[in-house]
Amino acid sequence: MSSPGPAISAARLSKSFGDNTVLDGIDISVPAGTMYALLGPNGAGKTTVVRILAGLCRADAGDIRVAGADPRTERDAMSTTIGLTGQFTAVDTQLTGRENLTLVARLLHLHKTAVRTRVAALLDEFDLTGAADRRVGEYSGGMTRRLDLAMTLVGRPSIIFLDEPTTGLDPRSRHAVWNAVRRLVDEGATVFLTTQYLDEADHLADHIAVLDHGRIVAEGTADELKRLVPGAHVRLEFADAGDFFRAVRIFGSAIPDEDAFALDIPGDAGVDALREILAALDAAGLDVSRLSVHTPDLDDVFLTLTGRPAA
Repeated sequence: MSSPGPAISAARLSKSFGDNTVLDGIDISVPAGTMYALLGPNGAGKTTVVRILAGLCRADAGDIRVAGADPRTERDAMSTTIGLTGQFTAVDTQLTGRENLTLVARLLHLHKTAVRTRVAALLDEFDLTGAADRRVGEYSGGMTRRLDLAMTLVGRPSIIFLDEPTTGLDPRSRHAVWNAVRRLVDEGATVFLTTQYLDEADHLADHIAVLDHGRIVAEGTADELKRLVPGAHVRLEFADAGDFFRAVRIFGSAIPDEDAFALDIPGDAGVDALREILAALDAAGLDVSRLSVHTPDLDDVFLTLTGRPAA
């Protein structure tokens, strides 16, 4: 099923459970072939968003389209297009990795020959061939998570929902999952990722939205979000004391570090600001031994926007 508009869109999406408003009229738009990260603390409503978009839960209000279909009325048509990996793995630990993948392929009614080919390809792609015939109960957490993601991809979905896919994994396993997810986007898939890990969103996502208390409080690229909070600056370091003191006079708002012959120039540290700084240095004939750009990280963004540290 194809759609001329965004792969995923939601307008004025709302959901309450009793007196608890979980989603308070949020808007989402995800272009095809990109990765969108919904970032937020536990209880922010991330999983509820995924369940609604995947057709597992009905919204109280809102206009929703996933691959052009309405999850409320066209769930069967949409199900052939999407894949979902939830917070908790959905594998059978009594079966082998190969048997888990084969079971999913048969449920999707793949031809017998296609089943063998597809299962072998996924085992290879997720580096599970050597463990294919071992019982999944013997797998490590990272291997189990990779198998769970591979099972989501058996039917070649064009839109993939990943709900906190690396929770509880060690750093090596997390990076293995990151690499697999990034390959999916590079191959043209659309990925909707929820996470409470800031580095995960920073590393993977083309677009990030921060969800807090049922509302999206900020969104943009990682760099755009980092520029929302104070603390960005350009640092200039000089080898010559004369150049340093001349620069102090030119950049009146800069914070000097006389011991290091360095200047910290506050600002958004964007391209335009850099151009102005370089032009001023060139006009004054000053030599800079080192220039570096410092911006707040997503931890700073999260704390500023939500009033609490991230996980």
